[in-house]
Amino acid sequence: MALENLISVEFTQEELTNLDTHLEAIQQILAGKTVNLTPEQRQQYGRIANQNKLIVDKAKSHMEQHPNWIPNFIDKAEFDKDYIARMQIEGRVQMLENLTQQLLDTKTLLDHDNYTNTLSFYRTMRYLAGENEAGA
Repeated sequence: MALENLISVEFTQEELTNLDTHLEAIQQILAGKTVNLTPEQRQQYGRIANQNKLIVDKAKSHMEQHPNWIPNFIDKAEFDKDYIARMQIEGRVQMLENLTQQLLDTKTLLDHDNYTNTLSFYRTMRYLAGENEAGA
């Protein structure tokens, strides 16, 4: 009885080359525009939750309606630039996270199939060696 194969996936060389080309293009576009934080920096700066995004959106709205309320020490042009870039990145991050999860889930099933088959192979080899099969 054959083992259950959870997934069967195959990529052509053309598909892999195309995928790599597009990933490299993404890297080139992002070069110099993204950063790599250390784990400590990630903890220090954190991420704003959805509720805090609403606060940022509300503050932006108030700044637009009442520019005279903006303190001198806030660079509104830089705030707007950061706000727009964050909005532009956010949707793309979600898309990339979704693709990453799909790849990880697919790899998980492939790993499971490979490992299950490997264990069966070694059990068979152990059995054959016990039966004095030549070369086992």
